[in-house]
Amino acid sequence: MDSSEPSATEAGDPTPNDLIGVLEQGRRQFLALVDHVRPELHRYCTRMAGSVADGEDVVQETLARACYELSQLKAMPALRPWLFRIAHNRAIDHWRHEAYRVSEPLDAALDIAAQAEHEPDQVLARHQAVHAAISCFLALAPAQRGCVILKDVLDHSIDEIAAELNLSVPAVKAALHRGRAILQRQAGAPAAPQAREVSAPVQRYASLFNARDWDGVRSLLADDVRLDLVSQRKAAGRRDVGNYFSNYDRATDWHLAPAWLDGREVLAVLADAQSTRARYFIELGWRDDRLVTIRDFRYVRYIAQDDSLELAASAPHGQDPPALC
Repeated sequence: MDSSEPSATEAGDPTPNDLIGVLEQGRRQFLALVDHVRPELHRYCTRMAGSVADGEDVVQETLARACYELSQLKAMPALRPWLFRIAHNRAIDHWRHEAYRVSEPLDAALDIAAQAEHEPDQVLARHQAVHAAISCFLALAPAQRGCVILKDVLDHSIDEIAAELNLSVPAVKAALHRGRAILQRQAGAPAAPQAREVSAPVQRYASLFNARDWDGVRSLLADDVRLDLVSQRKAAGRRDVGNYFSNYDRATDWHLAPAWLDGREVLAVLADAQSTRARYFIELGWRDDRLVTIRDFRYVRYIAQDDSLELAASAPHGQDPPALC
């Protein structure tokens, strides 16, 4: 190569760091564009996946896929139906991956006519869907699940649902009819109450955290501990995860309380020790009494909107927490 020929950098081509900066800027602009749709997407994905935490995983996968697809398009699609189509497909993939199975086929059954006598009481159907336990929706086939959630929980129109799920209007009506019938049968069979006891590791972590005993908290960490500050950043290893606790030490708006969510033990984050309503939650993973994963949903403000958290102890409403940088 001729030494007099300018290098790529000298010629004005972007450096790898420049490219990363451009991509990050584009990602942030995309997230700002879809921010108003995210709470509704989460309510949909939560019921499709059968879990609040899994629902947020599907939202993250949906946004990542949408951001990639957008880069391949020549024109901006209609935002909401496009996002819901992606979310529906991501949720089905997640459902399959988790090995949930139902007897109905994937596509909506079309053998039910869409006559008026098959249309259920709209108010009753909406009440049943809104108040049904999130896990109940897993009893529905995916197309039924999607249609019932969009219609009776999120109040989308039949035409909107057809566009969002890429179904015909008769297919949407058929899926609604069958899905509502299944939910109605489940509503008549209340679940037996379960006795719950807080595990020792979770109780110890909460006690040390609330006491701001950060050395004690760090003593619980495995060497390969991983942190997911959902929708914000990730870290791995005891040293990098240590900054996470330093950020909490600078804040004064939190109190941890053991809780259960979708049958899983978590830590609810309250405004203070007297609060009775969680703003968000933290999910911990353990291996031989060592903490190996921390998933903190602080930056996902809509995460507790369905009131699915069951506190282990009673815990007045607070204000939204300031950001942890």
